[in-house]
Amino acid sequence: MNITRSFSTWRKYRQTVSELGRMSDRELNDLGIGRSEILSVARKAVR
Repeated sequence: MNITRSFSTWRKYRQTVSELGRMSDRELNDLGIGRSEILSVARKAVR
């Protein structure tokens, strides 16, 4: 079960990074996120 959970968490993390990465700087700014913060935000999202 740990492997399945880990893989699922990793997939959610990668999806979040991908979706945020496709946003423009303006869209990210509207959300209060800087481009350099994407990885940190994605990590927090899967906790």
